[in-house]
Amino acid sequence: MEWELGAAGLAVGMLIAVVTAPVGVSGAVFLLPVQLSLFAVPNPSVTPTNLLYNVVAGPGALLRYRRDGALRGPLMRQLVLGTLPGVVLGAVIRVFALPGPNVFRLLVAALMLPLGTWLIIRTLRTAPPEVQRPAPSSRTVTSLALAVGIVGGIYGIGGGSILGPILVGRGLPVSQVAPAALASTFATSLLGASTYALLSLGHSGSIAPDWFLGLACGLGGLIGGYLGARLQPRMPETFLRLLLGTLAAGLGALYAINALR
Repeated sequence: MEWELGAAGLAVGMLIAVVTAPVGVSGAVFLLPVQLSLFAVPNPSVTPTNLLYNVVAGPGALLRYRRDGALRGPLMRQLVLGTLPGVVLGAVIRVFALPGPNVFRLLVAALMLPLGTWLIIRTLRTAPPEVQRPAPSSRTVTSLALAVGIVGGIYGIGGGSILGPILVGRGLPVSQVAPAALASTFATSLLGASTYALLSLGHSGSIAPDWFLGLACGLGGLIGGYLGARLQPRMPETFLRLLLGTLAAGLGALYAINALR
């Protein structure tokens, strides 16, 4: 029944967001396999549905971070500057050149599993201050955001799941990365969802979002994101880094299993 689907989407969205929002991950990348396997959302409409989730869920965490004064500094501008053009290009690639999810699963597994493991090890074995790596330059951050924006446009993920572990691993604190990554995710998802809606007007096939499911999951993410962002200041930096690394490694393992089935 439709109301059962909506309730399930609400619960899944809230559970994912409350865990991922403290480390700057919208949760869409974890929602993707749930949509494919549990909710049976067809390809490629699963991508704009994920973007719709981000648009609805994003303001919850952002509102809380704004109240805490965390939405400041140049990092957010650098991420948005790179991801916005990337998500449009990614949407076009997704519709016209790359309709299937199998390659994406393999890429996520190959990237996130070692990246998450590396972040966990690096957190547990903190190097002395004199050998700590410098923070990445603004040009590096913007270029990285552009690449992540393309991936996000193709597969409907905000990019925080990729940007977060890389930036935190390079020495930036989670408290700085998380709000900037979520703000970038919201902006790119809004543009990406609009791009898919426009492309659906002149393209046959299921490329429009599943509005009911996307809104239901997004409402759950709105609530869970606010709660997760409210909890973040009470969490130690080391715990947040380990949580981010564990989420990245777990995501990589999940996608590796799905890709090998």
